[in-house]
Amino acid sequence: MKEQPILTVTSLLSILLLTLHITDDIVRRISKAEPSNIALVVLVIFLYGTLVLTERRSGYVVMLLVGLFAATMPVIHMRGAHYPEIARSPGGFFFVWTLWALGGLGGLTSVLSARGLWRSLRRRQAG
Repeated sequence: MKEQPILTVTSLLSILLLTLHITDDIVRRISKAEPSNIALVVLVIFLYGTLVLTERRSGYVVMLLVGLFAATMPVIHMRGAHYPEIARSPGGFFFVWTLWALGGLGGLTSVLSARGLWRSLRRRQAG
């Protein structure tokens, strides 16, 4: 089984769900609606690392960060005081589903990228 295509897909799905979730946070006024060039730069770096730096150490590091961001999103939100209220609100199903999907995909992306990074470092030491 080739893990690299699976890692690329899980990383891309994590990025997609992160952007949808952040957008939902802004619409619900959980996050501020302000122009942020930093967020766009981070998005570009996440996409570049996932699509262009795929089998390089730097790509594995970027995808590890994507996975960690995605995996921590449910932890951050589900501990919030307003989580039950948001879950029952209109669009709450999508909000909660996105958190579950981010947690699962982010965890898998983190594990696969850590494995790829580990193999990359071991090959460097052996060669």
